[in-house]
Amino acid sequence: MEMNLVEIWAGMSALVRTVVVVLTIQALACIYVVIDRLILLLTAYRSGRKFARRAGPLLARGDYTGALEVAREHRGSHLATFIVTGIETFVEQRRRGSDESKAAYLADRALEREGEILSTSLHRGMNILASTGSTAPFVGLLGTVLGILHAFKLVGQQGSGGMGTIGVAIAEALIVTGYGLMVAIPAVLLFNWLNSKLASYEQGLGRARSELVDRLEGGRPDADEPEVTEVGAIQKPIASGA
Repeated sequence: MEMNLVEIWAGMSALVRTVVVVLTIQALACIYVVIDRLILLLTAYRSGRKFARRAGPLLARGDYTGALEVAREHRGSHLATFIVTGIETFVEQRRRGSDESKAAYLADRALEREGEILSTSLHRGMNILASTGSTAPFVGLLGTVLGILHAFKLVGQQGSGGMGTIGVAIAEALIVTGYGLMVAIPAVLLFNWLNSKLASYEQGLGRARSELVDRLEGGRPDADEPEVTEVGAIQKPIASGA
């Protein structure tokens, strides 16, 4: 028995075709999310690396004004946004008369809120992958059930039965379940992979945040202190998987 896609589509009922369309929309949405998140991670890595090269030595010397100016020039970098938020909050609190410890604490709170906003932005669209991975098999199964019902309806209309009569219709119906699995399996794998990359990226930002707060709270470091190490740490997980 040989069938091409045109024949399969032509033999499907309207309801089964609707299921196939839904699965196709889910698949296209997943492709869009994966490409969008990959572009985001790669762009964040490159912009963060450029910023770290310029701001790292300034932060190591305690030149927060210079680091702030550089960060404002790299607003597209998440790391630069963190630096701007932390230093601006710290400077503002110091102007209001807060001591270094309190100003650093308030800067840490501001960075925590900024991190929550960033996390929401980073994970935008990931729910589409998760939902597709969990629902696509069942959507495909629904299409198969509807296809089988359509096959038996044809038998009733034709007044004859047997596998020779309904075999093609049942085969067409089972294909929908296979299609659902073809959509769901990559969605689950890509969700897990992207989620791990995003988690690593956020952990790197968390380390940079902790180091910045420590430096703000500790005051100006010694001139001989080595260059910042964690300021570029967020790029390492991305670079290893890019």
